[in-house]
Amino acid sequence: MAQFARERSEPVAAPAVANPGPLGLCGFALTTFVLSSINAGLIPGADAAKMVIGLAFFYGGLAQLLAGMWEFRTGNTFGATAFSSYGAFWLPVGISVQQNLIPSPTAFGSFLLGWTIFTGLMFLGTLRSNIALMAVLGLLFITFLLLTIGELAGNNASHVAGGWFGIATALAAWYTALAGILSSTKSVFTLPVGPRS
Repeated sequence: MAQFARERSEPVAAPAVANPGPLGLCGFALTTFVLSSINAGLIPGADAAKMVIGLAFFYGGLAQLLAGMWEFRTGNTFGATAFSSYGAFWLPVGISVQQNLIPSPTAFGSFLLGWTIFTGLMFLGTLRSNIALMAVLGLLFITFLLLTIGELAGNNASHVAGGWFGIATALAAWYTALAGILSSTKSVFTLPVGPRS
């Protein structure tokens, strides 16, 4: 009985937690890629934005939000803040497109301006991480800035350029996600991310 009590009182090791970063980056990348393809004019049509609704709710929204919560578990404040926030970005975008809730370009431009500012702050948080993550947030900042200008100034060229920068952002996010996946498996090769610290 004493041996049983002693065994139960010994600390139990916490189970290993998988890296949620690649999931968050993939949810972000695919949703951004689809919407940016629409913004760049690659997917024409007045109702083209409806393509992104499902992704915005479930992959860019819910999966990214979950990845953010799991980043809290790993102790990664940056990842938790970024994934939770961008997951929370996609959810209102999805509902706004689905329910036709965007009252004007100026209103949507103000929404995007807030996200541009937030992304600038998050970019500062990448400066000591790695070049791949800096590229993702740097490109995303430019994307948001161009889309904000496009909405507030009614400048279609800026909006289209924002779409192309969004596609580049998605590609950088997929690259960074793949680098994370390969580094956690017994892959034959890895992808460099350019560590900064």
